[in-house]
Amino acid sequence: MGFIRHLRDLMRFMQLPKEQRRLTFYSEGKNYWPHLEGLVKETLATSDIPVCYISSGEDDPGLLLEHPNYQTFKIDEGFVRNWLFENIDTDVMVMTMPDLHQYQVKRSKHKVHYVYVQHSLVSLHMAYRKGAFDHYDTIFCAGPHHLKEIRAMEAKYNLPAKNLLEHGYGRLDSIIEEAKKRPVKEKPDNAPKHVLIAPSWGPEGTIESGVGERIVDQLMEQGCQVTLRPHPQTIKYAKDKIETIINKHSSNPLFAYEANVAGQDSLHDSDIMISDWSGAALDYAFGLNKPVLFVDVPRKINNPAYEELGIEPFECFIRDKIGSVVRLGEAALSLKECCMDDGKYDLNANVFNYNNSSSIGANYISEVVNAN
Repeated sequence: MGFIRHLRDLMRFMQLPKEQRRLTFYSEGKNYWPHLEGLVKETLATSDIPVCYISSGEDDPGLLLEHPNYQTFKIDEGFVRNWLFENIDTDVMVMTMPDLHQYQVKRSKHKVHYVYVQHSLVSLHMAYRKGAFDHYDTIFCAGPHHLKEIRAMEAKYNLPAKNLLEHGYGRLDSIIEEAKKRPVKEKPDNAPKHVLIAPSWGPEGTIESGVGERIVDQLMEQGCQVTLRPHPQTIKYAKDKIETIINKHSSNPLFAYEANVAGQDSLHDSDIMISDWSGAALDYAFGLNKPVLFVDVPRKINNPAYEELGIEPFECFIRDKIGSVVRLGEAALSLKECCMDDGKYDLNANVFNYNNSSSIGANYISEVVNAN
């Protein structure tokens, strides 16, 4: 039934009059909706441009939004989606998916303007594969480091210049806005420290390497409240590691497991985050002004040639300014020593247009659509 639905939605999209599919957003699923939500809603609120939203996630909240100028489509991540991408006829395509035209997902044979929206504050040259952004026409930059990195890639590899927008980061905006709505909770002095464990993924990541299990064990022994929030890719590829931790501690009322990284409750409720190279650590620190304890597992390197640019990745040099680094093999996790150095980082200097990125981005998208 799923395949039939995907085909039905594919045909429904392709049969739309062109004027109703000039602007298309694509989401890989619910974890990417927070990065597109503000742009979608602001576009609908400030223009009369019809918006098509295609998702490959069954439970993507973007599929539930209702508006007279908004249509949604559910299409799988396999053959049907790949065929659609090669044949889609839309003026502007907005996505958070890197590696366009490098693997299965190709640019359309039609003239389409592709816009990339950041789904992390991390740098673009180490955590992503080489060429991940080469086939986009416009890159929405979350901060000055993204501008610098894209221009350096273009110069180094003789690439055509892209349109770069000083956009900002919608996920950060939503975290800051949500924090304003929540009442400040006064915790008793004897309340356990609430630790959120939210690492990145990969063979040498905190959970995959087995380090995560030892950290949880140690925190539970110290009487901490622990929320384990693994990356979706860790859930997909290292489920056994997660299940080992859950089975060991699920009966402890101080332990919780959270599989939905799109939610915000654990971000706001926790006192400190333990992470490694995850972009979630930057969201947490910049959005909530809370410290991060970084587990010093090997760098997450998806582009071994990243050093050719001569630019230290943002997620590397910012670490000691938003928390502390714990070396592997150290006897204890020094939660008491973990704090942010408010004098060494500046949100305005590192992130564009915070609290206003949706307006900036939607205005740009509308201008590109109307120019076609």
